[in-house]
Amino acid sequence: MLAPPKPDNEAARIAALYALLILDTPPEQRFDRIVDFAAQEFDVPIALITLLDDDRQWFKAAVGMGTTCQTSRDISFCGHTILRREIMVIPDAALDPRFADNPLVTGPPHIRFYAGAPLVLDSGYALGSLCIIDTQPRELDGIEMAILSTLRHLVMQELAAQAAEHAHG
Repeated sequence: MLAPPKPDNEAARIAALYALLILDTPPEQRFDRIVDFAAQEFDVPIALITLLDDDRQWFKAAVGMGTTCQTSRDISFCGHTILRREIMVIPDAALDPRFADNPLVTGPPHIRFYAGAPLVLDSGYALGSLCIIDTQPRELDGIEMAILSTLRHLVMQELAAQAAEHAHG
């Protein structure tokens, strides 16, 4: 397993995340609707909106994770996703040397397929991802990639609304 490295701008990225005042907040329908739709649209058992704090990956919205609301950043797929600007697709995590022996692959929730769209602020800081996960290997076609990208933009609109609420509240 390869733990994700931290971005070069990690301190500023964390500051931008904290400025949103969203970590550890209760579930919100505006985010829950997006992951519900993603899980149904892509027919996957797990869909998440994740935010990466210093040492953990926290779920702002989740389908298919039961009562789990966070995982260690060291084993997160999304920790790798925030290092990119494009959607990261892992067709079969069991065949990917970065993830093959990851406890999230070898044990529950038994991740095989992962697609994560990084949540990037206008300032350029990647806060986390909108991701879909399956227990079976699979691929995404161009239309599915476009849908995931559009859903990512909806999450970013909601995060921008969150920032505006706190700026004016």
